[in-house]
Amino acid sequence: MGKILKVNLSDGTIKEISLDEELAKKYLGGKGYAVRLFYDYIREYEKLGIAPEDIDPFGEYNVLIFATGPATGVTGFPESGRYHVMTLRSPLTGGIGSANSGGRFGPYMKFAGYDMLIFEGRSEDPVYLEIVDGSAEIKCAKDLWGKNTFDTTRILSDRVGGDCSVACIGPAGENLVHFACIINEEHRAAGRTGVGAVMGSKNLKAIVVKGKERPEIAKPDEFKEASKAAMDKVKQNPVTGEGLPKYGTAVLVNVINNAGALPYKNWQEAYHEKADDISGETMEAKYLRKRVACWGCAIGCGRATEVKTGPFKVLNTEGPEYESIWSLGNDTAVINLEAIIKANHFCDELGLDTITMGATIACAMELYEKGYVKDEDLQGLDLSFGNDAAMVEAVWRTAYKSGFGKYLALGSKRLAEIFGAPDLSMSVKGLEMPAYDPRGIKGIGLNYATANRGGCHVTGYTVSPEIIGLPEKVDPLTYEGKAAWVKAFQDFTCVVNSAVNCLFTTFALGADDYAVLLSNVTGWDLNTEEVMKIGERIYNLERVIINKYGFDAKDDTLPKRLLQEPLKEGPAKGQVVELDKMKEEYYQLRGWVDGRPTEEKLKELEIP
Repeated sequence: MGKILKVNLSDGTIKEISLDEELAKKYLGGKGYAVRLFYDYIREYEKLGIAPEDIDPFGEYNVLIFATGPATGVTGFPESGRYHVMTLRSPLTGGIGSANSGGRFGPYMKFAGYDMLIFEGRSEDPVYLEIVDGSAEIKCAKDLWGKNTFDTTRILSDRVGGDCSVACIGPAGENLVHFACIINEEHRAAGRTGVGAVMGSKNLKAIVVKGKERPEIAKPDEFKEASKAAMDKVKQNPVTGEGLPKYGTAVLVNVINNAGALPYKNWQEAYHEKADDISGETMEAKYLRKRVACWGCAIGCGRATEVKTGPFKVLNTEGPEYESIWSLGNDTAVINLEAIIKANHFCDELGLDTITMGATIACAMELYEKGYVKDEDLQGLDLSFGNDAAMVEAVWRTAYKSGFGKYLALGSKRLAEIFGAPDLSMSVKGLEMPAYDPRGIKGIGLNYATANRGGCHVTGYTVSPEIIGLPEKVDPLTYEGKAAWVKAFQDFTCVVNSAVNCLFTTFALGADDYAVLLSNVTGWDLNTEEVMKIGERIYNLERVIINKYGFDAKDDTLPKRLLQEPLKEGPAKGQVVELDKMKEEYYQLRGWVDGRPTEEKLKELEIP
């Protein structure tokens, strides 16, 4: 759309600025463009005497960016209904905050006239931003403060009227829960790193977007041909054409469990014989109402579900996704899909990241099991592994910081430190790892350790070759070649998150496909090598920024449990992660020393 909206919440000013095409050519949009803007903010702050490590995640100097990219909202660009949210500093990790969501908010933000929204400062009173057909206005949100995400979405949708989209926070964001998320379309979440808490700290309740504009395509005839070829690949791929449409992401429950890599009881084990009870196949058979697709999506991996009777009855909900089933279920030893669906519903309603929520409850359960947390700390909550009712109750206690919830609201790293057992937090750089135990999938362990965001699977999803066999099958238990796989996936993922569209396209499409699609949309002449260089540039610049926050090689590691405690059961029995075998080679491939890009590497990538 060529336009960025900059909103200063402190003084209430709104300014429209032009997209810098030269920066866009180097960083695309979405995550990449936002990272470059953050770099500029940090350099300006340093000139003012504000050190990067002194930027308070909840303070006025933190910056919040909603970003689309050249793919977002383009009809025919496979699965292009997403947006990316970035914060200069995450309250959970202290690094860059980064989250991604589907639904329709991303395309609708573009249709309203803008590629990016930048929020600076902090409002004294609760407000929301309304953008309709290129006209933006800050409005009072006092009547919305305290309301959950469902009510907020419905009220603002009725108020604006017509075909609009709402992204908002719930009580968790308002109460500054360190892993609060941003919800759009009631059940789509920009989930990780606490971006919702940053929104809450700025007294920004919601953003409403509506508009009739559409992005122009530079080469419509060529794009139409490239789009058809890409769509055919997506439809013919066994994952994007069959597995995800039929069972959703939860198809992975049995797949990963059968590989001996589904973490159980706070990662004490990675295989459970009853995992099928909470699988995508079971959800499809017992609780599925219909498939749900994001804007412009041919896959339709979303699940509309319901629990019709019983203590966990919930109607007209969506999900849970694979990661949520694992975190709220297998990780807490709650093998009860009805309780998991209910807890997931509460996370959407209250605005909580399901991965960190479940992982933090699991951490608390092990702290309780091993005597670090006492009964009096829990104020009546029985956090024993497998207690389904307590797991569900812990979710709402967290959102309101009620009782023990005030500790859960800090995330597992701070929770475990407070109660004297820091090694029981299954996190990297403060971000809880998701549902793949690297003792059974070695490459994903290297990715966790070196991911700029922290314990993140979608930074570099090597599960694709290691388990699923795409683009080719590699042995999950070998170390050979994993450094190269991780680097390639991390760089390519930066491209996808900057384009901005769905990572599931990477099961079927590669960098060569993206080069053709992006060239035809933008009019730039991009080849495969240039596309991958853009991804590498983004990844290295993000690393430069977190280096300024104090992260380096010492933080590129894994919890001791994964390095020292062999698995006792399952197909990966006896395995640990020998991280150093992969990490040294990874640094060499990256051109890094001690977890930092060298001057030569920065010069090569044209990073100023």
